[in-house]
Amino acid sequence: MSGGNWVVGITGASGAVYGVRLCQVMLDQGLDVHLIVTEAGWRVLHDEMGWQASKRKEMLQEHFGGRAGSFEHHPIADIGATVASGSFRTKGMVVIPCSMGTLSGIAHGSSDNLLERTADVMLKEGRKLILVPRETPLHAIHLENMLTLSRMGVRMIPAMPAFYHRPSSIEEMVDFLVGKVLDSMDIEHSLYRRWGDNDE
Repeated sequence: MSGGNWVVGITGASGAVYGVRLCQVMLDQGLDVHLIVTEAGWRVLHDEMGWQASKRKEMLQEHFGGRAGSFEHHPIADIGATVASGSFRTKGMVVIPCSMGTLSGIAHGSSDNLLERTADVMLKEGRKLILVPRETPLHAIHLENMLTLSRMGVRMIPAMPAFYHRPSSIEEMVDFLVGKVLDSMDIEHSLYRRWGDNDE
């Protein structure tokens, strides 16, 4: 298992459950999570998962507290947070889900907020950067931005479910995608049945 600090970003794309589930699995494994949520991300957490955006601290504690690992929330406007510096050691960063706006900002080095700045740090320091884009259909600008980042070594894991493991619930479909992300992070897990594993 790969330990150390990891940064997780949650943006305003649909699929907030992916980011929440990833954080929970990582924390349950004793990993340390530095969480950044965009303002649009908080809106989606409210709309899709019923989180009360006016009680952010309470929501984070309810869903991430009391687990084996530690988590720290960094407000999106805190450009001076630890994760904004290359001297702060991390294993890497996952943006899950990643909106096309955030993906564009990262691709063009905007660094307009803490999430984009932290992703820029991952690029300049040569650390793992994994994006989980969630949009459809995709137009040429989306695809060009993804290609730009892919050529820089960024791992693209679109939020696409698989069905060979015969999921019987939304939770199992979420776990498949989260498991694919964990694979790219070199973190062991048993969230889904792999191709070639014996059927039940």
